[in-house]
Amino acid sequence: MINVVEFKNFTFKYINQAEATLININLSIKKGEKVLIAGPSGSGKSTLGSCLNGIVPFSKEGGFKGSLLVNNLFPYETSIFEISKHIGTVLQDQDGQFIGLSVGEDVSFIDENNLVSQEEMIKNTKEALLTVDMERFINLSPQELSGGQKQSVSLAGIMRSPANILLFDEPLANLDPESGKHAMKLISHIQKNTEKTIIVIEHRIEDVLEENFDRVIILNKGEIVANGTPEELFKKDIFRAYGLREPLYIEALKYAGIDIKKDIIYPLAKVGTQHNIEKVNNWCNSSKTKTNNFSQTILQVKNLSFSYDKNHPILENINFSLHQGEILSLLGNNGAGKSTLCKVITGIEKAISGDILLSNENINKLNIRKRGEKIGYVMQNPNHMITQETLLEEVEFGLKIREFKNIRERAEEALKVCGLYEFKNWPVTSLSYGQRKRLTIASILALEPKVLILDEPTAGQDYKRYKEFMQFIKEIAKKGVGIILITHDMHLALEYSNRSIVLCQGTIIANNHPSVILGEKELMRKSRLKETSLSSMAELMNIEPEILMNTFINHENRKEDSNV
Repeated sequence: MINVVEFKNFTFKYINQAEATLININLSIKKGEKVLIAGPSGSGKSTLGSCLNGIVPFSKEGGFKGSLLVNNLFPYETSIFEISKHIGTVLQDQDGQFIGLSVGEDVSFIDENNLVSQEEMIKNTKEALLTVDMERFINLSPQELSGGQKQSVSLAGIMRSPANILLFDEPLANLDPESGKHAMKLISHIQKNTEKTIIVIEHRIEDVLEENFDRVIILNKGEIVANGTPEELFKKDIFRAYGLREPLYIEALKYAGIDIKKDIIYPLAKVGTQHNIEKVNNWCNSSKTKTNNFSQTILQVKNLSFSYDKNHPILENINFSLHQGEILSLLGNNGAGKSTLCKVITGIEKAISGDILLSNENINKLNIRKRGEKIGYVMQNPNHMITQETLLEEVEFGLKIREFKNIRERAEEALKVCGLYEFKNWPVTSLSYGQRKRLTIASILALEPKVLILDEPTAGQDYKRYKEFMQFIKEIAKKGVGIILITHDMHLALEYSNRSIVLCQGTIIANNHPSVILGEKELMRKSRLKETSLSSMAELMNIEPEILMNTFINHENRKEDSNV
């Protein structure tokens, strides 16, 4: 079969960095293959994608050795326009990709460039948007959409590309679980029906590998450290060694004492052997559930409603509380109202009715600045928060305008916590999307808020950073800070939140322990949340999902506590 991508002894170094980002890459991808490229933050996986599509060297400069061929072209010797005829790209940061004034204009851009007739162009655009369930937004500006909706529009646009290679850089980063599952099915559908070569750069292994992939390639510190089928790499137990998380059900099988090298572990549909069932049941029976009791309420939301206009309510009669030291996850599909609710709490938006109490004090009349002294809010898109040139200056900025003492010490400590201290004097423009996310979190943590709201805090972060950061969040909660996590990550909700609230069409439809919520199939369907592989395994093995998930959580907590 023909190689459409071929790296030979390829090394690349950015012009403003001392060390190479890619080192001696030797890799071939064949026509029609479906390949996952994974690796921790800073491993070089996004840079590898940028070398393929011409962002390197035409937008980001650097030097290289060796060679790279894409459809028998040297991409660095042509132009981005020429390369785009061969490789279509969906970027991780969608805001940097939109060029149309409306959703329809953006999706039709490729057809317009190819001089397609207006009648056919409109037909193609509507079909593409219908496929990703975005046709009703055809006349909206891309900037009016949520992160997940923007991603869906990007997928619709790439469907119109004539390129025979499609590159997806973190396609699940801003999608709710159900939309993410749909996106991966859509990518598989494109590959099956067009025989295009598919390259996906992603670290959410469980979500991606629900669909079949021919190969998984793992990068670490700029080098290829693994290259094989998903099953081969699972058997080698290689993912965690390089800062990646394997599917939860495989972790559970290991915890239950199952030999992953000998027993059946992949795919999930085949793990329900009698041997595996007995092992998992014995593991569940030996576990004891630990409960958390929180007494003092720090935040109360009472009868809160919000809308941009009287005819289209966004939030209706919202009631919930947050306790000191509690971690509360806010779940729901894109458009359910999660981010809007938190914007109302922080004063970015103004409620039309209801009350918000912080430490029993009504804060309805407090402005954004006053609320910001007590409630920290980290937005979903880090580019909407960053204003300074270097990392250290960014974290120091909020401390300076609030006239904190020991500013340098506080800023450096926050950078250490978020794994960015070694880059403290770097320009922010040198950071990856995931690193920028951590920078915004560091800026808020330095202010020591009473309530901390994190909008998709782990999006774009590898498993190692994810665990380190969430362990730190647990330590912050132990000091009495109330934490609200807006998240699409069901793993995060299950493992780290004491309680979950589910929003659906602007109302709360569930308020319970995450192991209860994630085990209710009808609730998950209604709210368009995606089951974890643990609940799927429980159903396969005829085990109560709540029992299996609590057993898993208890094991994880014991393991983390022993490592502290």
